[in-house]
Amino acid sequence: MKDFSQLKKNLKKDFSKLKTIKIAVLGDSATQFLIQALRGTAFDEGLNLDIWEADFNQIERQIFDPNSELYSFAPEIILVFQSAHKLLGKYNKYKVEQHPLLAANELEIIKNSFSVLTQKLNAKIIYYNYTEIEDAVFGNFANKTESSFLFQLRKLNYELMLYAAKTNNFYLCDISSIQNNFGKQFLFQSAIYINTEMVLSIDALPIVAAKTIALISALEGKFKKCLIVDLDNTMWGGIIGDDGLENIQIGALGIGKAFSEFQYWIKKLKQRGIIIAVCSKNTESVAKEPFEKHPDMVLHLEDIAVFVANWENKADNIRQIQKILNIGFDSMVFLDDNPFERNIVRENIPQICVPELPEDPAEYLEYLYTLNLFETASFSKEDTERTQLYQVEAQRSRVQQNFTNEDDFLKSLNMLSLVESFNKFNTPRVSQLSQRSNQFNLRTVRYDDADIEKLANSKDHFTFSFTLNDKFGDNGLICVVILRKENASTLFIDSWFMSCRVLKRGMENFVLNSIVEFAKDKCYSSIIGEYVPTAKNEMVKEHYANLGFTERTERWHLDVPSYETKKNFIRTK
Repeated sequence: MKDFSQLKKNLKKDFSKLKTIKIAVLGDSATQFLIQALRGTAFDEGLNLDIWEADFNQIERQIFDPNSELYSFAPEIILVFQSAHKLLGKYNKYKVEQHPLLAANELEIIKNSFSVLTQKLNAKIIYYNYTEIEDAVFGNFANKTESSFLFQLRKLNYELMLYAAKTNNFYLCDISSIQNNFGKQFLFQSAIYINTEMVLSIDALPIVAAKTIALISALEGKFKKCLIVDLDNTMWGGIIGDDGLENIQIGALGIGKAFSEFQYWIKKLKQRGIIIAVCSKNTESVAKEPFEKHPDMVLHLEDIAVFVANWENKADNIRQIQKILNIGFDSMVFLDDNPFERNIVRENIPQICVPELPEDPAEYLEYLYTLNLFETASFSKEDTERTQLYQVEAQRSRVQQNFTNEDDFLKSLNMLSLVESFNKFNTPRVSQLSQRSNQFNLRTVRYDDADIEKLANSKDHFTFSFTLNDKFGDNGLICVVILRKENASTLFIDSWFMSCRVLKRGMENFVLNSIVEFAKDKCYSSIIGEYVPTAKNEMVKEHYANLGFTERTERWHLDVPSYETKKNFIRTK
């Protein structure tokens, strides 16, 4: 990780080609150095943060004054930094009998502030939780009395988690965990705070900025989706081909415990929706043996979406994995104990994240915890089923090789699609798909649950969600189209995004047939589409042209009355 001086050097670089996001920063203490760290970190992630900073300790004025600079700036994301040190100052001014009210009062202020902000701005709020301060007034008894500051501080952090869990557009940036990992003396320095009102130390700024930008990137659809893991001396101790099944190190004793706990971490990632793949220099049957026969293995073959074991170059094998999964290299993390293999992959696939694992396997997890590799802004039931979806996709690919005619293969799939408007059941998946879809996304507009609910109830929009299942299994909700009334005769495609897992199955034709049929029923004569290029969606650059739209003044037009239904082999449920 870069230090603060290195991040400051980024500020002199060219931001003009990066995606710009308008950010407002509200703080009760000095935030100017934090802003520099944020912009420098964002540059490395391909983002240009256009930041407006409120005056020091002006949070409430900016929020509750309808004419404030905050509303004039109209940010997309608002960062709110309120420190435990300022909170301690409030606590000190309370009467003793009022001490147990601190957390409740602060939470109510936060809720009221958020309510006002959401009425006036369509912005996401990132709220920094509170680092812990022990004022040593009660000693250990602080954990048993609501009158202690420590009790109120912990209660407030807990109540903030509960509030964030049920509130759209409100997210927590967990800097309390940074203090837990690095210690209070690293995060906070008394002399600097007394003289400058800076709560965060210079050394801590890059770490806080990295955690913040990881969350912002996730909100923008930039996050890691896949973990590719080596086997020998990474998944277990020893070399399976040389040492044999009985002698690899794994289990509850000695260094084997480190590998078991590492596997438990991978298992939890898989259950959360991260795609797990194996890339190993091994004979495939030998590499699979521990997964099938070793009693102490935590991971099994059903946990692995793609298993590649051979004696080829690992960079080439990772390209094979990428081709099967059809996701970007920048969505992947590769873990390997061997520095030579790590460098080969870095040099050949620079987009992929390749952490520098410690030499001691006992340190693997603690190191990986600090990297926060798999940030996310959402979680749904479908995430838990993602590995199975990709395993089924690999099975489809193998079956397709037996067909010489693509139409025959598509007919054999017996594909069915359910077409629905947005509703309370599909809202979480629609929102998540909008945040995750980067390649097949014509305009790359991100939506959260609140946005989806508004669109579902809008009189000016028509919403469509498409599922897809076939003889191999159910892919779930895989495509979304949002139409907006442009005038009495024209519909504009506000959004069209789709999972890349279902490419080349005729879904594009089926979707267009569906929305044209809808347009005809509603007496619209024209449908207009737009392609907004990003660094990742070039694959759909010719999407509208390929579907028969005509380009006029940077938009694509389709004449509804003359439209001829396109061939596909998908039936409606």
